[in-house]
Amino acid sequence: MDSVSIIGMISVATAGITIAIGSVGPALGEGRAIAQALAAIAQQPDEAGTISRTLFVGLAMIESTAIYCFVVSMILIFANPFWDHVIAAGG
Repeated sequence: MDSVSIIGMISVATAGITIAIGSVGPALGEGRAIAQALAAIAQQPDEAGTISRTLFVGLAMIESTAIYCFVVSMILIFANPFWDHVIAAGG
């Protein structure tokens, strides 16, 4: 196997692991946040607007982690700088 193939295989495997871990963590965090927000709204219905607004900001921040993992995996697959370096060094 040549070095470009090895870099390709490692990049695809790393992208898969990045997406797997980067989607499970935020999904668990979002589920817990929603459950806690619903419990808080059930205890204090008058504060539902404040709790919901804070929940949506928190969910956006949690979701940004998954989006960053997706971006990293797309870079590894489609715009990998290591491929260009190996191809340039190889001739």
